[in-house]
Amino acid sequence: MLGIIRGGAAARAALDALAAKPPAATLAFTEVKLHAPIPRPAKNVFCVGWNYLEHFEEGAQKLQDNRELPKWPVFFSKAPTAVNGPYDAIPFDAEVSTSLDWEVELGVVLGTGGKNIKQEDAMKHVWGYTAINDVTWRDIQRRHGGQWDKGKSLDGTCPMGPVLVTADSLDPDNLRVSCRVNGVTKQDSNTKFLYFKLPRLIADLSLGQTLEPGDIISTGTPEGVGFARNPPEFMKAGDLLETEVEGIGVLRNPIGT
Repeated sequence: MLGIIRGGAAARAALDALAAKPPAATLAFTEVKLHAPIPRPAKNVFCVGWNYLEHFEEGAQKLQDNRELPKWPVFFSKAPTAVNGPYDAIPFDAEVSTSLDWEVELGVVLGTGGKNIKQEDAMKHVWGYTAINDVTWRDIQRRHGGQWDKGKSLDGTCPMGPVLVTADSLDPDNLRVSCRVNGVTKQDSNTKFLYFKLPRLIADLSLGQTLEPGDIISTGTPEGVGFARNPPEFMKAGDLLETEVEGIGVLRNPIGT
């Protein structure tokens, strides 16, 4: 997929021509294995924290924190080795942690790179969209000096997919995003409630920093995460995590070893 993205307009034209041809031999869905659209990114997955107002408020209330709303996007990242397939198991080891939390998010994949990108030009750099769950080990997230990288970068904690939808196929500013655990809805919101919109995220992230084709931005999660509930709720081995983004599809990841 990275080769197609980096191939630019010529690769996209070849894809469109292929899609226009009559279907050849087909396989049943059960006969194939879907991987993440970009199974091993060239660099960390860029992520955004506190990017839905209700999630910011639930977190501040739970942590008894009088923080102010951020004036700039809060960026962090997940390791490339955290990326997981749309139907693969998320590793669970109770000796490592038992505070495994969910975070449904819209993922953005860049088609062209750049530096100091202007907001008015930012969406021209987008190749497409995918569904991501920013799965988080909460106690590990908090015990390493306040940074979020470690608790969000354990293996398999970035399920992604099931497809990568081209940027011209949907409106990223009005997509329902939802998350279920064992069939019970935990998060249900819409990307129209993003605090910092996609052009701002891309522009700010590119400030003094070169972005490249195939870079992934996970745009933040809405309210309903497990740690903010009373009492807190976390996933355990044997659970099924479902992550859905309208127009893209559903991830179904069992929690297990």
